Amino acid sequence: MKNRVTKAIFPVAGMGTRFLPATKSIPKEILTLVDRPLIQYAIDEARAAGITDFIFVTARGKYALEDYFDRAPELESALRRAGKDELLETLRTTNMESGAIAYIRQHRALGLGHAVWCARRLIGDEPFAVMLPDDVIAAETPCLAQMVEAHAEVGGCMVAAMEVPADRASAYGILDAGAEKGPLIQARGMVEKPRLGEAPSNLAVIGRYILTPEVLGNLSRIKPSAGDELQLTDAIAMEIEAGRPVHGFRFRGERFDCGSKAGYLQATVAFALSRPDLRDEFAGFLDGLNGFRAAAQ
Repeated sequence: MKNRVTKAIFPVAGMGTRFLPATKSIPKEILTLVDRPLIQYAIDEARAAGITDFIFVTARGKYALEDYFDRAPELESALRRAGKDELLETLRTTNMESGAIAYIRQHRALGLGHAVWCARRLIGDEPFAVMLPDDVIAAETPCLAQMVEAHAEVGGCMVAAMEVPADRASAYGILDAGAEKGPLIQARGMVEKPRLGEAPSNLAVIGRYILTPEVLGNLSRIKPSAGDELQLTDAIAMEIEAGRPVHGFRFRGERFDCGSKAGYLQATVAFALSRPDLRDEFAGFLDGLNGFRAAAQ
C-alpha cells in the first residue's frame, strides 16, 4: 500500500510584482477571486484531497497570510450577536487548527525548487504535495484529489499537465511525453522553459505536484539553471534519470493563471458566472457590455 499524501507545501514567498501597486501592502495570495482570496481556493482543494498538514513557505511582508488563517474573535462575536449564522459558518472555513499550519521563511528568492527545499525538515520520509495558489483550477472533482487517487495506484512523482500552444511552451516546464494510459503520461524527461521550437512536447507542467522525499535530496544537489534559480523540474527529472516513476496527469477541469492580470480577470468572470447568487445579474451586465462594444464598432 502506497503512503497516503497528507502534507502539502504552499510556496507563497513571491512579491507579486505583476499586481503592483495592489501588492505593495497585500500579499498576492490574498487578492480576492469573487469573495474568497486565492489562497483559500488552494486550501479548500487541499482539504478535499485529504491534506491535514499545511506548510507555507513565506517571506518578509506576508503577515496578512498568517492573520487570515487565524481566528477573529471580535468579528465572530459580532456575527453571532447579529444572528448571521451563514456568514459565521463561512468565516469558520478560514480558520486553521493550532498545529495544522506551519510557516517557513525563504530568505532569498532562488526559485520554486529552493522554496520547496526550505520545507524539507517538515516532510520526513513521506510523499507530499506542492500547490501553487496562482493556478486556480475549476473542476467537479478537485484537481489534487484526482491526482491523489491516481498516485495511490502508481506511486512515484506526479505532476499536473495540460496542453499549451507551441508558442507558449517556453513559459513552462515541459514534459518529454512517453506512453499514455488514461490520464497518466509516462514522463521520459522534463525541460524547464525550453527555447522556442525546442520543446519536446506541448504538455506543460502546472502548479500541482505530488513528490517523493528523494526530490528534496535532489534539490540539495542541483545547480541553478533557468533564470539562475533552483528549478523543481530539474530535481524531478533526476528521478526519471534514476529510473524511478514520474507521471504527468491530465486533470479534468479548467485552469486559470491568476498570476497574470488577464488570467485573474478571466477567472473572476468564470467563477462569478458559476455562482447561482451572481449569475443572472452578472451575465446581464456582460451582455450589456457586448452590446456597447458592438455599437462602438
